Amino acid sequence: MEERDWLAQRFEAHRTHLRAVAYRMLGSVNDADDAVQEAWIRLSRTDTSDVENIRAWLTTVVGRVCLNMLRARRSRREASLDVHIPDPIVSDETGVDPEHEALVGDSVGLALLVVLDTLSPAERVAFVLHDVFGVPFDEIAPIVGRSSTATRQLASRARRRVRGAPVPDSDLARRRAVVDAFLAAARKGDFEALVAVLDPDVVLRVDGGVRRPGFTRIVHGAEAVAARALTFRRFAESARLALVNGAVGGVAWAPDGTPLTVMGVTVRNGRIVAMDALADPDRLSELDLTVLED
Repeated sequence: MEERDWLAQRFEAHRTHLRAVAYRMLGSVNDADDAVQEAWIRLSRTDTSDVENIRAWLTTVVGRVCLNMLRARRSRREASLDVHIPDPIVSDETGVDPEHEALVGDSVGLALLVVLDTLSPAERVAFVLHDVFGVPFDEIAPIVGRSSTATRQLASRARRRVRGAPVPDSDLARRRAVVDAFLAAARKGDFEALVAVLDPDVVLRVDGGVRRPGFTRIVHGAEAVAARALTFRRFAESARLALVNGAVGGVAWAPDGTPLTVMGVTVRNGRIVAMDALADPDRLSELDLTVLED
């Protein structure tokens, strides 16, 4: 077997892991795939004869690539106040698609990814590599260009922010019932029923992208979110339950079959505490929604 074929086999054995690392860092499936492909290019051009742990080596490379991508992204967005919802992973409500299972992991919900988006690039890389994938700080330090102690502090700061992300109820059936009740109330135009399933401090984030800037907003509070739901009651008419990043959510379509929005919903203590909706037509067109076809 030629050396390149041997390297390719070793790389493919770790591709799923590398995509999971990159998706948690970047919140974008396409960007994650680009980062993994860059890791392969670097591997194919490097003498790895003295590399004892190829998985660790590749994870480090993906970390560096993602850090550069995060820094470039931040510089492009620094003047923008737009809401950004990371790429959702959509599966049928019966279960997460096996192809996406490693990406969403235990609970990589949209609400958590939104919080990760608020971290600095170095904080995000340090947190994801250490807290999620168990990479030692001594190995992360050269990636972020800090000492091991400073890298530990980066992860600690990130951890404090992440603790603020809403943690969903563990009972999937209970979460389903709450989202069902929300959609039913929205379809009926029942304001009081909507408020009843929303936490008083619920947060709704909508990302409409450049083609739907009027959709983009953050709405706080049960009454304000309920009023917003009534305004867009027509979306609820076509909404179908789905798993969005492993949590109960919904997908709504226009009459012509064009996807209108994908929403992740976080349910805590029997009420909705966060709703994260992607309504950007450009990004929606790139999502694989065939898993919801009858």
